[in-house]
Amino acid sequence: MKNDGSVHFPDLEKLAKRQEEAGNGILLIGSTGEGLALEDEEKREIVSKVSEMNLAVPVMAGVGGFNLKNQIEWISYCNDLQIDAFLLVTPLYSKPGPVGQELWFRELMDSSKKPCMIYNIPSRTGIELPLRVVKNLESHKNFWAIKESSGTIHDYKNYRNASNSIEIYSGDDAMLPNFVPLGCDGLVSVSANVWPEATRLYVELCMQEKTESLFPLWHRALKAMFTVSNPIPAKVMLHQKKIIETTTLRPPLTEQELTRAEDFKEIDTEILNWYNSNKK
Repeated sequence: MKNDGSVHFPDLEKLAKRQEEAGNGILLIGSTGEGLALEDEEKREIVSKVSEMNLAVPVMAGVGGFNLKNQIEWISYCNDLQIDAFLLVTPLYSKPGPVGQELWFRELMDSSKKPCMIYNIPSRTGIELPLRVVKNLESHKNFWAIKESSGTIHDYKNYRNASNSIEIYSGDDAMLPNFVPLGCDGLVSVSANVWPEATRLYVELCMQEKTESLFPLWHRALKAMFTVSNPIPAKVMLHQKKIIETTTLRPPLTEQELTRAEDFKEIDTEILNWYNSNKK
């Protein structure tokens, strides 16, 4: 954001380029953070700008809220852009049961021309993705993956056992080492916003179950990423690194929640030193 709260498009393009250079996919308009605080026109401009960049990495657009008509219209708009996939979050606040969730996701996936990832994050939405819904939707041609962010190994096992054909990604950077032995397919990351190359290496080592060099450093780094609500720490770190111009957030999020932002500089140095020591 600029100081006046409007979208800072040059910084957006810079962030997208950083991910492309690291070989990471990009998620736009995620439901966590400020995606829900954007006006419809701002969201359209954001996905259009990034689409026009013709990046050499996959780009996914977030689909959130609880107004089905609006979300179908949003998917229809993105269908005609260089968008490779959609992230469909469980409906916010309304807490529908299995029947309602299945209807919701089926309608959205029917509207899509792209593969879809369902996002399970009960701490944010107030409702879990039922196993019954996963099983009933498994055969849908656009149901590609689940982003699992319930924070427990037990839930991950249940989703893994519920389907053999659906890919499952960790939505929690810190849980990835625990999920990999259970058949995890990758990570939808927060830390990659700040450390694109280092996080890619972290994921590669986790996927190879070579985790001896990761702890306790990455545990402390990931804990720092969630000192307060995401994306406050990420924006402050990016500003400290002079990658983005401001730390401006849209209320109710504010950088004033942080009391010890100076600690981020130490962990940033440690992560970069770790990356330089471990990269091939």
